[in-house]
Amino acid sequence: MSSLWLTRLRQGHRTSAFPATVDPLPERFRGRPSLDEARCDSGCTACADACPTQAISISPLRLDTGACVFCPVCEERCPTGAIHFGGDHRLAARHRSDLVHDSREGVLASALGATMRRVFGRSLKLRQVSAGGCGACEAELNALGNVVFDLSRFGIDFVASPRHADGIVITGPVTDNMEFALRETYAAVPPPKIVIAVGACAITGGPYAGADRVRGCVPDDIPVDLYVPGCPPHPLTTLDGILRLLGRIDPRTP
Repeated sequence: MSSLWLTRLRQGHRTSAFPATVDPLPERFRGRPSLDEARCDSGCTACADACPTQAISISPLRLDTGACVFCPVCEERCPTGAIHFGGDHRLAARHRSDLVHDSREGVLASALGATMRRVFGRSLKLRQVSAGGCGACEAELNALGNVVFDLSRFGIDFVASPRHADGIVITGPVTDNMEFALRETYAAVPPPKIVIAVGACAITGGPYAGADRVRGCVPDDIPVDLYVPGCPPHPLTTLDGILRLLGRIDPRTP
């Protein structure tokens, strides 16, 4: 027992100070992409051909982070260096169209309206629905509750029942077997409610798009308030998006 206490003392304070400061992410982390249209050779389609989820289009050069699985293949195949993945974790967006990146600076997630912020701004309860996911996005959402990210300190918690929730977090490509369960869960959450789509599968189907027995994304009649791209998204990406949605991060913060 004494050795456990000594180990814990050596570790020190482990909870991240986010959003005041952002701890360094691993060197292998691939975040917000930057695209340089001027360097793109429109006659070369190597990056688009190599993309496993058809997230890249040429002429004009576009990269859809909603479909992207953040593999390094397009960056490696581009002979002119027109595509580069940086270390910026801020990827979440309010609108589906904001996930399509070009040479311009990307749009960060904006806050809910004043009425919704008054309802959810200090306490937000979420029910997570794995609609056929592989487990990766679900594992990263689980990590939000650990001592490093400590989601509860922001008044945000995952709950067991949709009747006790303010909204749902959806992962997975929505398989035929899970669509009914997803719709029932959404219907059980009392209004007003929010919906967060986490991961490429929930947004576009990801690598499962077009496969048999999957719908390919969140159904159109379930309105999504926040898109969190990634395969899977880093916990900071999800946390940043939710806090921006609640107006808890100043949009002018660099």
